[in-house]
Amino acid sequence: MQAYLVEFGNFMLRWLHVIAAIAWIGESIYFVMLDNGLRKPKAAEDREKGVFGEMWAVHGGGFYHNQKYATAPAKLPDDLHWSFWKAYTTWLSGFALFIILYMVNPSFYLVNPNSNWEWAANLAGWEANLLALAFLLGGWVVYNEMCKRISPNMERDGLLSVGVAIMMVVVAYLSTQMFSGRAAFLLTGAVMATAMSANVFFWIIPGQRRMVKAMKAGEAPNPLDGKRGKQRSVHNTYFTLPVVLLMISNHYSFAYTHEYAWVLMTLFIFAGALIRQYFVLMHQGKIQPAYPAVGVALILVAFWVAMPSQSASSNAQVADGSPDITEVTALINQHCVACHAQSPTQPGFSAPPAGVVLDSVEQILLQKEKTQQVVQSGYMPLGNMTNMTDEERAVIQAWSE
Repeated sequence: MQAYLVEFGNFMLRWLHVIAAIAWIGESIYFVMLDNGLRKPKAAEDREKGVFGEMWAVHGGGFYHNQKYATAPAKLPDDLHWSFWKAYTTWLSGFALFIILYMVNPSFYLVNPNSNWEWAANLAGWEANLLALAFLLGGWVVYNEMCKRISPNMERDGLLSVGVAIMMVVVAYLSTQMFSGRAAFLLTGAVMATAMSANVFFWIIPGQRRMVKAMKAGEAPNPLDGKRGKQRSVHNTYFTLPVVLLMISNHYSFAYTHEYAWVLMTLFIFAGALIRQYFVLMHQGKIQPAYPAVGVALILVAFWVAMPSQSASSNAQVADGSPDITEVTALINQHCVACHAQSPTQPGFSAPPAGVVLDSVEQILLQKEKTQQVVQSGYMPLGNMTNMTDEERAVIQAWSE
């Protein structure tokens, strides 16, 4: 019952996380589109009252007229719309999911026993949890300090973008050395997602509150608040596509079990940012297909890098030819059935992961190709908690009937 309650809670929390993320990202993308799509107001009376730009749109059978003020409007309404709870809910629900799915069993999900760094491979579970928290916090601190030091007045944002890009390459590399593959992809995305939410919490919303307070007091708002809010919002929009991809990556073992997983992450991050740049410019009336073309090219490079080698069909040689089903069944019973059974005996599972059942010969034969794929890639058993050897992996890989 306890495993079922945890799994059901995970299910509902994931639903909340996805809903909040869709709402936040959708609203963010909309406002970036709106800001970049503004045109000089045609009516003289609008220009006289401080309207900087406007956009006419049609949606759902109605017409909309959006206006942006360069300075304080004559009067601010009491029901001014604020955009922040979606961001906070997305991060809080995501962090709660991380606790349930990873931090509750860190030795299984976080520790990378195959790390080239001996200290990382030998981390205790509590040490891995602390390291993951420090990784998230450190990512925000480094990113925030870069913004403050490289472009404090938003006059060197180009150089700052280069710095942030280099930082993400370093984050991708460090994550794959410190944590297991699936956790590394998730934590790299979480570093960006944490920066996005923290941008809203520490800079965008406080700056907007100061601007509103100044306007209501009849004072001129500090222009740096507006510029800084715009800077951090722009960063958030370029983080969006890479974050979404990294958050769904745990379904694709070919990526996070690869020896160059950090390279794949880097390629995907840059591809997402370039594709997003195309749409940002498109809303400004600039069509520059080179950006998505390069983005797609990077994805194709990632496809090539991740492609399994024909010569690497197994990690070891099988001495006596193709093994029979009896030998394979014995290995699967030893290493897989604790989780992949109709009634799993592995703590934390109330149902077989991904619906894959391997507790009968018929089911093993039905799942043959998938089993060989995940065993050969090293994805299964998760964290190799049953200590499957290379020779045993080779037996399953060489199985033909």
